[in-house]
Amino acid sequence: MLRIDDISYSVEGRPLLEGASATIPTGHKVGLVGRNGTGKTTLFRLIRGELALEGGSVSLPSRARIGGVSQEVPGSDVSLIDTVLAADTERAKLLAESETATDAHRIAAIQTRLTDIDAWSAEGRASSILKGLGFTDAEQRQPCSAFSGGWRMRVALAAVLFSAPDLLLLDEPTNYLDLEGAIWLESYLARYPHTVIVISHDRGLLNRAVGHILHLEGKKLTLYTGPYDQFARQRAEQRALQVAAARKQDAQRAHLQSFVDRFRAKASKAKQAQSRVKKLEKMERITLPEDAARTVFTFPEPEELSPPIVAVENGVTGYGEHIVLRGMNLRIDQDDRIALLGRNGEGKSTLSKMLSDRLPLMEGKMTRSSKLRVGFFAQHQVDELRVEETPLQHIQRARPEVHQSKLRARLAGFGLGAQQADTEVGRLSGGQKARLSLLLATLDAPHLLILDEPTNHLDIESREALVEALTAYTGAVILVSHDMHLLSMVADRLWLVKDGRVAPYDDDLDAYRKLLLTPDKPKKPAAEKPKPKRASRDEILALRAEVRKCEERVGKLNDMRDKLAKKLAAPDLYEDSRVNELETWNRKYAEVMEGLDRAEALWMSALEKLEKAEA
Repeated sequence: MLRIDDISYSVEGRPLLEGASATIPTGHKVGLVGRNGTGKTTLFRLIRGELALEGGSVSLPSRARIGGVSQEVPGSDVSLIDTVLAADTERAKLLAESETATDAHRIAAIQTRLTDIDAWSAEGRASSILKGLGFTDAEQRQPCSAFSGGWRMRVALAAVLFSAPDLLLLDEPTNYLDLEGAIWLESYLARYPHTVIVISHDRGLLNRAVGHILHLEGKKLTLYTGPYDQFARQRAEQRALQVAAARKQDAQRAHLQSFVDRFRAKASKAKQAQSRVKKLEKMERITLPEDAARTVFTFPEPEELSPPIVAVENGVTGYGEHIVLRGMNLRIDQDDRIALLGRNGEGKSTLSKMLSDRLPLMEGKMTRSSKLRVGFFAQHQVDELRVEETPLQHIQRARPEVHQSKLRARLAGFGLGAQQADTEVGRLSGGQKARLSLLLATLDAPHLLILDEPTNHLDIESREALVEALTAYTGAVILVSHDMHLLSMVADRLWLVKDGRVAPYDDDLDAYRKLLLTPDKPKKPAAEKPKPKRASRDEILALRAEVRKCEERVGKLNDMRDKLAKKLAAPDLYEDSRVNELETWNRKYAEVMEGLDRAEALWMSALEKLEKAEA
């Protein structure tokens, strides 16, 4: 059990934690969330003992091992598999000792302990973790020095997972993973046998891999039961109650102040007025949670082009003489929202470069609209920003003829206000740098926007703003991302890049997730299936009636929810004499929300049945 008891800590005189407490039972999977800059990474360092507390205590059971990915694996000549195996220090020491030990009793003790810690299956377990994170069997035998920094971070993650610490602390682990690796990690963490605390802005991971949310806000810690979406609903409901209570208190204060103002000068009412003054002074003001600054992305609107904006016939592309993709027959229209799926190394980045005209066709034909403008965002571009220049200087270099006031407005449209616009890029946060890179990629109002992992370093609010902006955007979008939530909210077409081919993926993202988590099995010749019988006109009419019925039910429940929310917002409902009535209305609200979730699920199911019948 992890106990965080009344801890305090400040950075350069600014308090990050004040009297913060939380208890994490053994085996719990917890997501640590909070706005950027609130101190989540600092909390990890305090738990690990890397920083000295100013007050309070952090305690764990004696001999409990804490593990995390603090830095990347150095580029040594040691193979990936041996690097991961070395993370189990006890096993490594015992194996080394077994080669030199001569005492029979000691040799027996070593062999017994190696059996107890399942040392003989270690290589298989380490290989399985590396494979889940995207390394082939051949790559696992290569030295670490053969891989880039991002890939070595995956090796560091594999090593800490293999060592299986009692408390696993992970800080944004999906930032250096692709979609396939992120999905594997979700599944692995959900089954991890010990305690996990993970800092993440990935809603998919926070909804599927953890069962509790630890919220850092206002220098305090609060533990919520349930995944992220449930936490978000609870927070919204709490805020609604606080707003109502604050309004009620404001009305009481206004009433008391009015009496004081009217009768303070009258001798006959002086005592009553003074009594109300004291009551006002003792009344502790209800403060609302701080409103997060509105997170925005404002993409410029491109003019409409005749479809298709890009078409590829029998395309072949690659590097030099090495062919990566062949037989491509693709079409992109301006209203397309396409997500690229496929394991790392299959060619998603190659396809993105070809479509953005950064890589030529080796064979075949590509037709592009003569006025086509393409915007391209890749994570490496964030690292290539000029650290000594400000965001304003970056955009001025791209648009020297535009007045500074208009350039500042463009920066503000990406959440970079006056202060950030004049701050050197080297001093900006990762999220602010990503915003600047996105702004530069969309500066020309592209008709086709290609985004390769755009959410790295963006917090949850920024990711939601990006979803809104891409939904409203009138150009075509091609997405490569490990963020399942972003893909599910934006993409309406899926392309699978696999075995040197690019083809439409006809199923949905949930099916793709299940496919990735299903162990590979030998392929059997598929028996021919009879073609499904087309639905009759009567069956289609019945399904349409069911859809209408479900839609009406959802509409009625939405109306009921709005009425109850209005009722709960009434200040007089929170008077002490109406406690029982308040509980009743809160219970009814919870029942309606539960019914609304079920009704929406039935509606979506009915719509899917109708779509299949009409196909």
